[in-house]
Amino acid sequence: MNTTRRNFIKNVGVATLGMSLAPKILWGLTPTDQKLKLGFIGCGLRGMNHIENALRRKDIVITAICDIDEKMLKHTLDIFNEFGAEHPKIYKNGPYDYRNLLEDAEVEAVIISTPWLWHTPMSVDAMKAGKYAAVEVSAATTLPECWDLVNAHEESGTHLMILENVNYRRDVMAVMNMVRAGLFGELLHFRGGYQHDLREVKFNDGEHWYGHGVEFGEKAISEAKWRTQFSLKQNADLYPTHGLGPLAAYADINRGNRFMSLTSHATKARGLHDYIVKKGGADHPNAKLDWKLGDIITTTIETANGETMIITHDTNVVRPYSLGFRVQGVNGLTEFDYHQSRVHIDGVTAPHDWDAGSVWFEKYDHPLWKKYLDEAEGSGHGGMDFFVLNAFVESAKQNIAPPLDVYDAAAWSAVTPLSELSIANNGEPQDFPDFTRGKWIERKPYPWIKDDF
Repeated sequence: MNTTRRNFIKNVGVATLGMSLAPKILWGLTPTDQKLKLGFIGCGLRGMNHIENALRRKDIVITAICDIDEKMLKHTLDIFNEFGAEHPKIYKNGPYDYRNLLEDAEVEAVIISTPWLWHTPMSVDAMKAGKYAAVEVSAATTLPECWDLVNAHEESGTHLMILENVNYRRDVMAVMNMVRAGLFGELLHFRGGYQHDLREVKFNDGEHWYGHGVEFGEKAISEAKWRTQFSLKQNADLYPTHGLGPLAAYADINRGNRFMSLTSHATKARGLHDYIVKKGGADHPNAKLDWKLGDIITTTIETANGETMIITHDTNVVRPYSLGFRVQGVNGLTEFDYHQSRVHIDGVTAPHDWDAGSVWFEKYDHPLWKKYLDEAEGSGHGGMDFFVLNAFVESAKQNIAPPLDVYDAAAWSAVTPLSELSIANNGEPQDFPDFTRGKWIERKPYPWIKDDF
């Protein structure tokens, strides 16, 4: 992107314009015909999912991709072949070749789907290069990195969106409709978390892929190469945003409310050792590893407006998948997940009894889902991957603030380092930085468009 273009992005009133238009982008109600020239940094399994969804769209041209794994690049180009799409320019010459992609004039925006430790430096470099950026979750792993994201945005005027797809889950958005309609009354308490059995990581013996999970690291494929290492070295809520993102939206975090402090506690670490012994035997080398991550991390957050949130991280012991959402106010509550959902509204449902959540969620189904259901089918994660990509693309095309912005990326990601500090200090409370530098007081919640199709 040339200097004139960078200066334009920096100097226009992006904040005011972004806040006035972003709500419509969030719900996908103002599409444009402009084509976006898009680059991808990271072509692992998640990156390939984004690429496939992008190739389904007529308003995206993928001009460049970057990865240092030849196998992943080959699989990615196979996807282009399946769609009959022109191959993009490839950047693969070492871990910093992505910077050359960022200097490519044929790239207007980038999606970053790399290992966690690369998310912040790549996002910062993208914003400094004037590229509208999207980053997979979590966006940062340390508090200084959270500030790096905010500072890069404010200094460059370039935007960053955190790709938290769960904010676009159908039941999550229906509950948002219920929140905005005032069904629960004044909000008091929230629960959510990432509860997902991730013990079965895949590995390669040189010819075949296996999935019994005893091995990880260099023998593995995609995120299994690096993700398990965090369980070995860090005791924290490593992956907070799937459970936290929707709750933050319900509570208007960074828009009239903010996180104030948290406390965190960890159980002992037993799950991975038990799994390795069962699958690989007590003599397997990995059975001797000293795992640092507690099997279940519980974090309690206090907000400026007096609500509490309980966030759970649970990935290393046997369990069905669950995000375990709960939204509670003075007039009622809902507890919902894929497996079950229920609602109680004072004066509407029978006293001390539940209604089936499905009845309420159908009534308050979000218009975005009604409008784009066919397009969302097959996009991944039950369709919500379509909506999070759509929000990013439409925001980038118009160069306005995304619905899930850099301040959200910083605040949500800060849970990881703050929880680590709290656990290490026997549950001592940790204060959240105000990443908006006071702007949260005046920033308005996104208007809720209930009936506008």
